[in-house]
Amino acid sequence: MSKRDYYEVLGVARDADAKAVKSAYRKLAMQFHPDQNPDNPEAEARFKEVGEAYAVLSDADKRAAYDRMGHAAFQNGGGGRGPFGGGGASAADFADIFEQVFGDAFGMGRRGGARRGGPSRGSDLRYDMEITLEEAFNGKDTVIRVPTTVTCERCEGSGAEPGTGVTTCTTCSGTGRIRRTQGFFTMEQTCPTCGGRGSYVETPCRACDGAGRVRQTRDLRVQIPAGVEDGMRIRLSGEGEAGAQGGPRGDLYIFVSVRPHDLYERDGPNLYCRAPVPMVTAALGGSIDAPTIDGGKVQIKVPEGAQTGERMRLKQKGMVRLNGGGARGDMYVELFVETPRKLTERQREILREFCDISGEGCNPESDGFLRKVRRFWDDVRGEDHPDGPRTGA
Repeated sequence: MSKRDYYEVLGVARDADAKAVKSAYRKLAMQFHPDQNPDNPEAEARFKEVGEAYAVLSDADKRAAYDRMGHAAFQNGGGGRGPFGGGGASAADFADIFEQVFGDAFGMGRRGGARRGGPSRGSDLRYDMEITLEEAFNGKDTVIRVPTTVTCERCEGSGAEPGTGVTTCTTCSGTGRIRRTQGFFTMEQTCPTCGGRGSYVETPCRACDGAGRVRQTRDLRVQIPAGVEDGMRIRLSGEGEAGAQGGPRGDLYIFVSVRPHDLYERDGPNLYCRAPVPMVTAALGGSIDAPTIDGGKVQIKVPEGAQTGERMRLKQKGMVRLNGGGARGDMYVELFVETPRKLTERQREILREFCDISGEGCNPESDGFLRKVRRFWDDVRGEDHPDGPRTGA
């Protein structure tokens, strides 16, 4: 099966600089990382594929060779059968690349801390929470149920049955890794005796089967701050999964989504809504009532001759600003003039009479539009317009 072009795998142009290559890899590696896609062989294959592509395109020499010869540059002795030489890249190689690029800044879903034996940090967890716009305005104090792993109380995380102990692995001397020398090369791999833990238990704990952790659903009280916006992430430190062998807990990340509202549209701290205005009120002027997000209402003065699309700004009637000390954004009310329906015969007569007695200036937008239309038709027919040629003609 032929390999895909490395540039195509990362979705970058052939002249992309190192920064663009790294940025593309970061995005794809996070998307297809096995911890984010458990039991998904397709995602795991894609993760390996982007790791292999990045290993070549991030190295100036390997990239130059690839640009000249393509995949053949790494076959038949040209650098080995894979970008790392020898028998190709392993999953550990790709994990190394991932850690080099991301460091500790992207802990979401990772397997934990140290790569060698010993305690390791627990995995981070994600919780999706949907709230209403009113709850985003007021803030929300709630309790959520989170399935997670916690330290086994029976063995206190050691994995050993109480009264027994944990034995340091003699094969790797507690490091979790062993080294083997072949010719001029020294290779390091996970210790086969302890599986990389650096120790083992002779009598596993009955409660956790030696894992040191058990599955449990926890109830956590969460305070959503007033002013939170759609897509924001809240981090609860130490509320993720328990670490292995007594390692620190991971974190819990709450991703907030705000449900669409029937009346308002939000843009940062500002709110926007549309309000109908009766035709008579728009013509003569008057006032209408509009609701506010805090549950109150405000009276809006409609100027005489108001038109559809005009906006009224209500200061400090929008959303609470996040960490703004109680300050609020503004609320913008867009007017739309409502044309009356189901008129009686008498109402029709009154409107016809109004139309008959209306002179110039009563409908300036319509009059101006009709003048432009007449001028356009005269230009099409090649006739002179009584008002003279258009400006700039």
